[in-house]
Amino acid sequence: MNSGDTAWVLVCCSLVLLMTPALALFYGGMVRKKNLLSTLTLSFIFMALISVQWVLYGYSLAFGADIKGLIGGLNYLGFIGVDAQPNGAYSQTIPHALFAAFQMMFAIITPALITGAFVERIKFKAFLLFGLLWATLVYDPLCHWVWGQGGWLRELGVLDFAGGTVVHIAAGFSALAFAMVIGPRKGYGKSPMEPNNIPLTVLGAGLLWVGWFGFNAGSALGANGVAVNALLTTNTSAAAAGLVWMLLSSLDGRPSTLGIATGMVVGLAAVTPAAGFVTPLTAMFIGAVAAPISYYAMRMRDKRNLDESLDVWACHGMASTWGMIAAGLFATVSVNSSGANGLFLGNTGQLGIQILAVVVTIVFSFCSTYVIAKLLHWSIGLRVTPMEEEVGLDISSHGERSYS
Repeated sequence: MNSGDTAWVLVCCSLVLLMTPALALFYGGMVRKKNLLSTLTLSFIFMALISVQWVLYGYSLAFGADIKGLIGGLNYLGFIGVDAQPNGAYSQTIPHALFAAFQMMFAIITPALITGAFVERIKFKAFLLFGLLWATLVYDPLCHWVWGQGGWLRELGVLDFAGGTVVHIAAGFSALAFAMVIGPRKGYGKSPMEPNNIPLTVLGAGLLWVGWFGFNAGSALGANGVAVNALLTTNTSAAAAGLVWMLLSSLDGRPSTLGIATGMVVGLAAVTPAAGFVTPLTAMFIGAVAAPISYYAMRMRDKRNLDESLDVWACHGMASTWGMIAAGLFATVSVNSSGANGLFLGNTGQLGIQILAVVVTIVFSFCSTYVIAKLLHWSIGLRVTPMEEEVGLDISSHGERSYS
């Protein structure tokens, strides 16, 4: 066990956990003021709900003894056997309990990302049940496929450094499915729905950027050269995407502050699967290409009159789809000897593996979420009443106001 690696991953745990309240601020600033507290709560509550789920059984399903490449066994229920000794299957130099805690932070933020799809109209009890079901039936199996010892995508050799499939594509396409089931907000496309506090969103974006260093660089699971490279590629992709988004919004009128912040987050999502496998120069290209992909995906979604309210699909799902493909094109073992070379370095099969992982993740997460949302819609209902929606969820669901 290495004390330096342990200290670094401890810090990264804190940085990744910070991303969930940062996401709450990022989303909260974009909704109407009558729904600000509700939107903050949708993200914040997962720090409690998923922490408990992960310790009880989530970690075991994701990283327990493999069952036919599809799911982990029950050998880690209640964190039994998850102790201060390293688990050689996942990390040689840090405690097993620290690895499990680090992965917990990913499990917390991933369903929180989806909440951007259904803000301002979701029943709180339906939301809580959905979050628990989605974490158990979608996140945990997918996490095992990609990162768990014996997981079938891991065995194929998929490159997903910090969660392109497990986190961003899964959350993005799940958000799209949920939005189709729950339907648009009352007055969508007819009444103005301006953000209540763009400075709050900018603050959230900045904190996400900082937290993402733990998200990506921490996925090296050690204080080493791969972590340094991941930090650099993360920063570079975010910067490039922010600049390109600024240019795109300028061409359509004026450079939008909200747009620049959004572009930066798009760059972060895009580089996540490739961060530990590509060079900083490649990361600049990844971020620069991700910005127009997400920018025009948002416009396409808007033209279809689909109220996927805060564009989780466009910003996370589409950006990270490109990032997974980019890893298959540009990955190099000169950056990470534990990875693989991509297509442009002669490994023609890697791109096919990446595309397979993308397709499987999209189909599995979209279809599973659609079914879960439909079942909840038919049973307990997903939406608040029209009157509660009109009043705002801060008052109708939580009995509080964000502004006096």
